[in-house]
Amino acid sequence: MAKTSLDKSKIKILLLEGVHQSAVDDFLNAGYTNIELLQTSLAEDELVERIRDVHFIGIRSRTQLNERVISAAEKLTAIGCFCIGTNQVNLEAALKRGIPVFNAPYSNTRSVAELVLAEAIMLMRGVPEKSAKAHRGQWMKTAKNSHEVRGKTLGIVGYGSIGSQLSVLSESLGLDVIYYDAVTKLGMGNARQVASMEELLARADIVTLHVPEVPSTKWMMGKQQFALMKQNSVFINAARGSTVVIEDLAEVLASGKLLGAAIDVFPVEPKGNGEEFVSPLREFDNVILTPHVGGSTMEAQENIGVEVAEKLVTYSDNGTTIGSVNFPEVALPAHPEKHRLLHIHDNVPGVLSRINQVLSEEGINISGQYLQTNNTVGYVVIDVDKAYGKKALEALKTVEHTLRIRTLYSEADFEG
Repeated sequence: MAKTSLDKSKIKILLLEGVHQSAVDDFLNAGYTNIELLQTSLAEDELVERIRDVHFIGIRSRTQLNERVISAAEKLTAIGCFCIGTNQVNLEAALKRGIPVFNAPYSNTRSVAELVLAEAIMLMRGVPEKSAKAHRGQWMKTAKNSHEVRGKTLGIVGYGSIGSQLSVLSESLGLDVIYYDAVTKLGMGNARQVASMEELLARADIVTLHVPEVPSTKWMMGKQQFALMKQNSVFINAARGSTVVIEDLAEVLASGKLLGAAIDVFPVEPKGNGEEFVSPLREFDNVILTPHVGGSTMEAQENIGVEVAEKLVTYSDNGTTIGSVNFPEVALPAHPEKHRLLHIHDNVPGVLSRINQVLSEEGINISGQYLQTNNTVGYVVIDVDKAYGKKALEALKTVEHTLRIRTLYSEADFEG
């Protein structure tokens, strides 16, 4: 097991919002024991106080790591988002302090795809409305507006990891799949890409969104788009709450044009389970409303726990940043018998030259060197003989535009 410059028992890890036990187990198996696991998020003021001496923090979607919180994190080395999105983190604030952010973009794709497929079947059969009426004592035994999904057209907006997996599952049930994506992509199975969103809306019996939260997807479904959908079609959103104008969806539902809808994400969501959920969609029996649980299965949470924890452990032990959403990505080999220095700096001309110069002036031979940059920062990883590790660290501290330096010791330093 690789050792780091700081005793692992002194590396403090704070996990919030009930991160799955699999993450804790992964840290423990890697030798990290100073772990605090909380089942809730923290209010900003409390978070500012708690994060000051934390080296690694793990959150889900509710915790907000803004500029104020990150600036208070004096020892923070990396952030783990145990979910798909990273909108709850000020990525720029983390980057300018040399803090990489990791997430789990793929671990819950199956869970989301299964929920969407189940909702599509239920909506096409009119089950939500029939169930709601039965709860109120009404018997609605009819085949009117009740359809099999076989032979119907599923329109997927956003053909990424979730959209493509949904595509495969849907075809196995006999659905014809079309999809629209901003990028040209090869379809899975018999799925066909269409040229425009407008074409997809006009052709699909079931429309489902699977897009990221970016400026181009904000309020992408409003009155104009719903007007293009087929009569007696259904609409599903398990992507982002900012993609749909809820009031416009409520209006088209009230008109009777849609068989129904299923919404898992909302523009404004309760901060906790004790807060009332308010939405104009509550009045419709033919709408499935779920509390942002598309990826919330035990299997998905376990997979996410392992995926993100492994990325954090690898960065802590080795310096590898593959999978970071805001940081230059570097895959690094092991560094036996060497001291590894991680130098994070402003991406301006001349820094690498200056690094090599100061090490040369101290007579320090570089055994290995790895560099990657993005528009904001540069990430240089330098392996030196362990006899020169401390000397190299002091030399690198003199380099202008340095943001952060970490030293990783080799396992050999701790043997004997």
